[in-house]
Amino acid sequence: MGHPLVVGLDGSDSAFRSLDWAVDEAARHGLPLRIVHASSWEHYEGAAPAQDPERPGEQVFEEAVVASAAEHAGLRNAALKITAEVLPGDPVTTLLNEALHASTLVLGSRGHGEFTGLLLGSVGLTVAARAKCPVIVVRGDAAGLAGSHGRILVGVDDPAAAAPAVRFAFREAEARNCTLLAVCAWPLPVHGTDDAPLAAGNPRHVQEARAAELLDEALAEAAGEHPEVRVRRATVEGPAHKVLVHRAAAADLLVVGVQRRHGHFGVQPGRVAHHALCHADCPVAVVPSHP
Repeated sequence: MGHPLVVGLDGSDSAFRSLDWAVDEAARHGLPLRIVHASSWEHYEGAAPAQDPERPGEQVFEEAVVASAAEHAGLRNAALKITAEVLPGDPVTTLLNEALHASTLVLGSRGHGEFTGLLLGSVGLTVAARAKCPVIVVRGDAAGLAGSHGRILVGVDDPAAAAPAVRFAFREAEARNCTLLAVCAWPLPVHGTDDAPLAAGNPRHVQEARAAELLDEALAEAAGEHPEVRVRRATVEGPAHKVLVHRAAAADLLVVGVQRRHGHFGVQPGRVAHHALCHADCPVAVVPSHP
């Protein structure tokens, strides 16, 4: 067995939906499942005095949540190797540390607190941007969560940067025995630039042809390694973040690559990944590209 598939748990309904999804995903890939919960109880309640055997109520609650999650996962798939642990520390640091030894990190799309209407808040976005392994945020409608579309969607831009995401998408399609749809969006430039001058003729056809060549280049190696995977290619005019979210409505998983970007609030996942994490109608896998 390889590194475990790690699922972060906070006790919310969204986290338990992501747990079900993670159990099925681990089984598909023959991986052990590790359930983790970041506990900060000692920062708020203080450690229990040595002479007092009673532990803080929050700690007891967290341990009960994790134990319940492990039992739930075992009932869903009795053959799966499952471990569960409450770890001290803040959620971001805990999850990033777990990502160092995980095949994939799975998170729910919403958590506890006043900002439950937002995608994971800063925790999820930070983890998706900085984790060393792929991060899957489980979100979307019932069809996307159930995997009933029979299609994996991957966005492709630069062949070199997209290579890890493409390989990840091929492995997913193979494990699920479903179709892989690779999409390259090509915004039509208004004016030529030094980097991308407009050639003579129809600029729409020129850009579409470039996108098709880019797709072929990005998919060639992985397609050779997974010849049994059915692949469809699509070149679509429009902004990549909008094109992919629109196509995700008919997908079981959207796979996007991410490169490290630094903004006003630190490391950011990039526009395409950020938009997908907030709006896609299916789970989203953010796959890091390491230079």
